[in-house]
Amino acid sequence: MKKSIVALAVLGSFASVAAAQSSVTLFGVIDVAARYTKANGQTLKSLATDGNTSSRLGVRGEEALGGGLKAGFWLEGAVNADAGTVDTTRFWGRRATVSLSGEFGEVRLGRNKSVAQLHIEAFDPTSTTGLGKANQLYSTLGSGVSVARFDNQVSYSLPGNLGGFYGAADVAAGEGTNTNKAYSGRAGYAAGPLHVSAAFLQAGVGTKYKLTSFGGSYDLGSFKPSLTWSTNKFGAAKQTIFTAAVTVPLGAGSVWASWTKADANVAAETQKSPVFDATHLSAGYIHNLSKRTALYTTVSKIENKGKGTFGLLNTPKVSAGGGSGGFDVGVRHSF
Repeated sequence: MKKSIVALAVLGSFASVAAAQSSVTLFGVIDVAARYTKANGQTLKSLATDGNTSSRLGVRGEEALGGGLKAGFWLEGAVNADAGTVDTTRFWGRRATVSLSGEFGEVRLGRNKSVAQLHIEAFDPTSTTGLGKANQLYSTLGSGVSVARFDNQVSYSLPGNLGGFYGAADVAAGEGTNTNKAYSGRAGYAAGPLHVSAAFLQAGVGTKYKLTSFGGSYDLGSFKPSLTWSTNKFGAAKQTIFTAAVTVPLGAGSVWASWTKADANVAAETQKSPVFDATHLSAGYIHNLSKRTALYTTVSKIENKGKGTFGLLNTPKVSAGGGSGGFDVGVRHSF
């Protein structure tokens, strides 16, 4: 009897250790906004998802393997909170990775964001989400490539103990889909108030799409300015984009503003899928009710030149050379 009690106690202690060395977390964000947009004399009133942060549902976990080595997984899918729907063809379309990490850094396998996309997000006050996101003027120039995420990806990140320096690279196997064959890299420095980064991405076969981008920000306490300069190339077509932004803490939240200018060369304007010059001005306010809940509002306007048709999210069809404007008010809750 005593032996049985001792055995149960030992097993219980092992179970406690195992539980302490691993974790699984369910998480998510619900973000919905009342939105008004106008273009070409037409207006649209809508209830839109992802006004400030992308709505999502996910589960992630980590297990300590000993010797500083950890295994992890991350499954995350988009949620259309305005309609209660999900993408049934890509239930875990935002991210689906398994990873190993340690003193050597981290290796991830699966569908994930490109490190070039993470670079662009780092210097945009909206993290490329909602009416004000700067990359609404970014064009892949008819290449059919998506910069944000890739299937069949292998990525590597340097360890985080390099005195502020960091770097990452990824490669995606096409597996018969030419636009999914890609690689990208990023290097940067983030310590104290200073953050600078550079990124490059190449995708496709034959004539390849290429993105090059440089960004930087400096937190002065009372405000944080940031700058981003990027070029998109596909064959002879080229687009140059410059963004200047600022974020200012205000009470329980913050105010932000950004201005983006996109210039296309003659080859981009005369190709099969033409792209023209445009500017984008936007501003917003975020009020944090708690660490998990916030109210926000955004106002934004895009002006096209030539025959350009860039438009805001949820906007009526933009006429050639016309503009697009709008604003929204929303609530974001994370768990």
